[in-house]
Amino acid sequence: MAKSPEKDTKSPKSGTGKKASNAKRKWVSKVKTESTYPSEGLFTKAPETIARQLASKKVSPKGPGSGMRMLTYFINRAGKGLSATRRKKLERAKALLGERVRSARETERKRTA
Repeated sequence: MAKSPEKDTKSPKSGTGKKASNAKRKWVSKVKTESTYPSEGLFTKAPETIARQLASKKVSPKGPGSGMRMLTYFINRAGKGLSATRRKKLERAKALLGERVRSARETERKRTA
């Protein structure tokens, strides 16, 4: 009987010869934060609404960059459970929020120059 080919079980990060466990790959599930929270159901709304609210001082007192991190965290946390349609809308909100972040940075540069 022929021997079956051995599978490569090395983890690309650790190199220990064992597969990375789900717990190591899903680090985002362990993140705990005491930061501000967006209103409930915000991430189910239109991309324009998501971007506007995440850029507001009420949700992101440190500016739109903080809102961008919240949105990125939400997308990462949702992972594969996010439908393609929902992911596309969230990525659109991320692009709109990115424009606000760039605008805020430019305004800050002009103020300090």
